[in-house]
This record gives sequence, C-alpha cells and structure tokens, in this order.
Amino acid sequence: MWLFDEYGIDVGYVVMGMAGIILIMFIMLIVTMAKNSSMRKKYKVFMDGENGKNLEKAILDKFSAIDNLESNVEDIYRQIKAINGQLVTAYQKIGLVKYDAFKEIGGKLSFVLVLLTAENNGFIMNSMHSSKEGCYTYAKEVVNGEAFVILSEEEQQALEEAKSNISLKKLAEGR
Repeated sequence: MWLFDEYGIDVGYVVMGMAGIILIMFIMLIVTMAKNSSMRKKYKVFMDGENGKNLEKAILDKFSAIDNLESNVEDIYRQIKAINGQLVTAYQKIGLVKYDAFKEIGGKLSFVLVLLTAENNGFIMNSMHSSKEGCYTYAKEVVNGEAFVILSEEEQQALEEAKSNISLKKLAEGR
C-alpha cells in the first residue's frame, strides 16, 4: 500500500479499475463460450452420421473426382490444339461482291467470291453472267493476300473485303 501512498493513488480507484477489467474479461468469456457453442453445433452437423472412415472415403472420392477433371481438361486442351492446327488450312475469311458484268438489263447476276485461310491464302472465283452468251467462271490463286494476275475492280474489292475479316485464329487469340 505504501506504493499507492507514495504516488498519491487512491486504493478505491484501483479496485474499481480492476473490477471494470474483470467485468470486461467476463463479457469476453461469455462471447467466446457462445462462439464455441456455435462452432460445436456446426461440427456436429458436419460430422453427423459420419465416422472417421466414412469422412476419409468422402474426401478421397473428391480428390479422385478432381484428378478425373484434370485428366479431362488435358484431353480438351489437346483437342483444342489439334483443332487450331486444322484451322490454319480452313477457309475462314470470305468476300463476296455482286455486279452486272456486261451492263445488261437483268440485274446483278455476276459475282466474285473470295475464300481465304487465316494466312490470307486461297482463291478468287469470278462468275460472269450474260443473258446472251451464258456464264463464264474464272478462278485465280491468292498467296499471302496477293494475286499474281491482274484483278478487276470487283475482284480487288472482294479480296480486300475478305482480308479485312477477322480469322478464327485471331478471334481465339483475342485480337
């Protein structure tokens, strides 16, 4: 007590402070016990009807299912890779222009069709229709987006239209 007297502290304040601290600790104990009770209830619901072996089997089954899913995902990736390899040679860009080849009465029955791969390789098909002389069809090769023969205005327009289309490969890459 001489310590309290030396610093001028009243013992009553110390006792009241200690009582406040004990009260706070008691409240914290009650909160902790309530949380523990809630956790025990959840644990009982989780373990209800299960013994250690059944729970272990359930966990092993889940791991087995995860392994099976990983195997399936690997197969899907392999298939996607094979499909991407095949897409390189598939015609996936199209250009079509309809026109009146001989300025005749009867409409735009002539057309230019361009089919290109992702690398802009393919062909130009020009079908010129005439009501008097029949139909003429021409094919021209396209390599890297260029034809090595002279193109008509309609053929050039169809080629540019096809080249401007987005290929499936670029679409898959997010471009």
